[in-house]
Amino acid sequence: MFTSLSIMVVFALLIIFLLFSSIKILQEYERAVVFRLGRYAGVRGPGLIILIPILEQMVKVNMRTIVMDVPPQDIITKDNVSVKVNAVVYFKVLSPEKSILEVDDVYYATSQISQTTLRSIIGQFELDDLLSSREKINKEMQSIIDAQTDPWGVKIAAVEIKHIDLPAEMQKAMSRQAESERERRAKIILAEGEYQAAEKLAEASRIMGENPVTLQLRYLQTLSEMTSKDNNKSTIIPIPIDLIKAFTSK
Repeated sequence: MFTSLSIMVVFALLIIFLLFSSIKILQEYERAVVFRLGRYAGVRGPGLIILIPILEQMVKVNMRTIVMDVPPQDIITKDNVSVKVNAVVYFKVLSPEKSILEVDDVYYATSQISQTTLRSIIGQFELDDLLSSREKINKEMQSIIDAQTDPWGVKIAAVEIKHIDLPAEMQKAMSRQAESERERRAKIILAEGEYQAAEKLAEASRIMGENPVTLQLRYLQTLSEMTSKDNNKSTIIPIPIDLIKAFTSK
């Protein structure tokens, strides 16, 4: 009697264990790729799902956007400059069954294709274009990686270059180039200012030559400014002959 009861208890516990092991709860962002006796049986979830014990197994797939860092890659640009570039890739799984059936490890595969594409694309650009055309490079990388991962049910949302590490010698050369460019612009601005000032002086000289009274008024204005600045000093002021010509004639 004791032996039969023990067997029944063990059997009941086994049934309860199998029942609970067959019940799965998936989050809103999760899907279950179900296999029955090793064959693909469909995608289930989210929420409560029930698997046939022993006969069915599942693989969870995360449907959220994944942010993946692409490790720094040593790359030689088109103009033979050695740089180290890293990037970040944003992607998400759109087809859970393809991400499991078509590739062994979708995350590792996406990382590898991102690294090889980064090296390939950067090698096609010169350093100046690499620094000034990041947006173009990002879009081109996104298009190429997305085409490679599409059979795996993966959509590449964005690719962004994070950092471009230049050799110390190249950084110094670029710093000197930028400084020379700033000096060139400063000289151009100074020359343009002097040219405009010379034009104004030439125009003023022409106006004063056509109307001598303006020259006399300017002289009186300057005289007023000089005497008003410091009353404690004696100032010798030359008087233009034109001012006293009227008196001498009389």
